[in-house]
Parts: sequence; C-alpha cells; structure tokens
Amino acid sequence: MSWNTYYVGNGEPRDVTLADPPPWRTFPRVSDQHAFQPPEGLTDAVNAALYLHRPLLITGSAGTGKSTVIEQVAAELKLGPVLRWHITSRSTLPDALYQYDALGHIHSLRLHQTAYEGRLMGRSGGRGRGRDRTKGNQPADDIAPFLKLGPLGTALLPGERPRALLIDEIDKSDLDLPSDLLDVLERGEFEIPELVRHRLRQVQIREWGEKNERKRTCLVRDGHVQCTRFPFIVMTSNGERDFPAPFLRRCIRYSMPAPTVDTLRDAVAAHLQCEVPETGQVPKLIEDFAARVARGDALAVDQLLNAVRLISDEQAPSGARRDRILDLLLRELSGG
Repeated sequence: MSWNTYYVGNGEPRDVTLADPPPWRTFPRVSDQHAFQPPEGLTDAVNAALYLHRPLLITGSAGTGKSTVIEQVAAELKLGPVLRWHITSRSTLPDALYQYDALGHIHSLRLHQTAYEGRLMGRSGGRGRGRDRTKGNQPADDIAPFLKLGPLGTALLPGERPRALLIDEIDKSDLDLPSDLLDVLERGEFEIPELVRHRLRQVQIREWGEKNERKRTCLVRDGHVQCTRFPFIVMTSNGERDFPAPFLRRCIRYSMPAPTVDTLRDAVAAHLQCEVPETGQVPKLIEDFAARVARGDALAVDQLLNAVRLISDEQAPSGARRDRILDLLLRELSGG
C-alpha cells in the first residue's frame, strides 16, 4: 500500500486498507514490559523499595519508561494487575482512597421512601397518612452500591501479597497533595467516614479495577481499611517541581539517566522486534536523536520509535516529504 493511497485531500471517497499498527499501538493495549530495558541502578532501587516497603519515586523526562517499570515488576513478581492513579491538578487524596456517590444515594432513598409510602397508602385505603412511617418494612439503607474504593484505597486492602500501584506524574498535583499522602504512606491505613457513622458494622463495597476486576468487592469493617502488606508503589515525576523533605524521606528515589546511542538502539530493537543495522537511515536517526537529547532538547523515546517505524517501511515516503514528516514526529515537547 503506497503512502499516496491514504488521505490525499480531494474529498473523493475510496476504499483504503491501512497499515498494521506498530506493536505499541495495538488495542486492547498490551504492556511493553518485555521490551523495557532497565537502566543501570534501577533494579537496585526497585529491590530497595520492595525490601524496605517504601514507595519508589522515579524522576525523568517524558517517554523514558518510568511508568513501564511497575508493569515489569508486577509481572515478574506476580503482584496482579497494576492499579493506576493518574495525577492532575484536580486530584485529591480522598478520591484516590474511596468515592461516594452521595447524590445517587439520596435519590435512591427518596425513591424507596416514595415506594414505601405508596404501599402504606394501598394497605390502608388512603388512611395511613398520619401513621408513623418509621415502622414497618421500609427498605434498608443500603450504602454499598454508592461506594467504591479508589486505586490507592484498593492498594491498601489487607492481603497476603502486596498490590502494585502507579501514581503517575505526581509533579502535576496540587501543592498540598504530597503532604496529604504522608500519613497514608507512613501508617498504611485510612477511614471511610460514611461507614464509620453507618448503622452496619460490615459493608461489602467495590474495589478499583479494570474489566473483570471491576466486580471484585471487599468487606470493610467499622469503616476502617488497614493494609497488612504495604503495596509496591511507583510514583513518577517529570522533574517539573520540588517536593517537601518529609515526603522525599519516605521514598526511595531514582533519576532516569539520559538515553545514549546504545540504550536507544536496544530500545528500538526491543520495541520493533528487529535487529538495528550498523549503517543506514535508522542508526543515523538514532545518533541524531541522542545528540539532540544531549543538547537538552525535550524529546521522548516513543517519538524516536514512531520515526524509526516510519522510515523502516519499504513504502514510506522519501525525499522532502520524508523530511517534513520526520520534523513533525520529532518536534520538541517543550514547544507548541
């Protein structure tokens, strides 16, 4: 399929067979844990965090594989599916611990109350308006359907094996969030106030998860959750801000090194599942990419993978068009 048979800009409908996606763009998404090549010192940092039951804070530029680390560790150590908490400026600690649909609960209670009053009216022939509505067979206050643990709350559930939790891009958070995390990271417990005040001492609520995991539930007693095995937590940062010392001292810290020509060659070979030739367009592109990174250009490794995939195709564009497309793919991330 020639490049020119894709979109040409004339508005004429036609049947087109698109190229197969690269391995890292197939759906449903498949983890690239097998392709990830840990840089020097990372395995020691991971093992220290596992041994000391401390969070691991990984700092590095975008696209260096920070979030892939936990997928590889969880797969190797059989920690189960990775729980994910992607941080934004609006992220709060309570949302990561549990979520309570208060409006949905109130609406449900009103519907139950209306149905109950309707049954009373039917039984009394309309004479039950003045009776005590607190008696009889009123529906129970079932709070469980309106509660769900967040990713951090699920990670802190008691169990024989620790769960794996990714807290992605924590440097994007509100200034107070790292400090809010301190007590949870130190004590490994939290309370759900709605359950502390609830009349039932034990409530079965949903856990955080994906696909078939969404139906998993756990029993929470007296509104209190306490981990028995501290989760393996990886927090990633792009290095865009500093963190308070009390937060940092609770973490094992590792900084991803800048990629070199050799590490980039290994990454390209692993992701594209092919050998990188010694000469030609691909090694020249890798060398130029490494030189730009060394100069301080903000680039991500997946940009290089996209570019290599493009120029490696036998039917890829050439000449000035190829150069224009490479410029599009390899634009600095700090630019507009």
